[in-house]
Amino acid sequence: MINSILRFGLIFILLILSQVLLFSNIQFSGYINPYVYVMFILLLPIEIPSWLLLILSFTIGLIMDFFSGSPGMHSSASLLAGFVRPYVLRIVSPRDGYEPNSDPSMVTYGLRWFFIYTMLIVLVHHTALFYLEVFRFTDFFRTMLRVLLSSFFTIVFIILIEFYRRGK
Repeated sequence: MINSILRFGLIFILLILSQVLLFSNIQFSGYINPYVYVMFILLLPIEIPSWLLLILSFTIGLIMDFFSGSPGMHSSASLLAGFVRPYVLRIVSPRDGYEPNSDPSMVTYGLRWFFIYTMLIVLVHHTALFYLEVFRFTDFFRTMLRVLLSSFFTIVFIILIEFYRRGK
């Protein structure tokens, strides 16, 4: 239990630091903004209680709001991603179900499963984040392009981080 708390605490801190110091500085004409801190929500254990998942999702979003100066956009999008996570896990569940006490990772369930799982959560997060940012539908297609491009690069970075994390 203590080992798990320390592990996820370290992941939390590393993802926040990498987002604030590295990934928040990657921008390509306003269309590509990777947000890899969403990986924290993805990596939480499958059997985590819903209330704890929502609190942790809100907390990581709130910290990102603090560092980016946004008024609640990251916390709202992260809370939504945490809310839909159990439903996404149910949709992409393996035929035999999930192994007890397992983490949702590429090693445990494979690249295809992890890619679909990551893609769904990241798309939900980025759609909420970018549409909350503009808060209007007049630039619907431009915002959708931002969602798709940023989601693509976020997913690529998350998959690369997962390969590196599991390759140790």
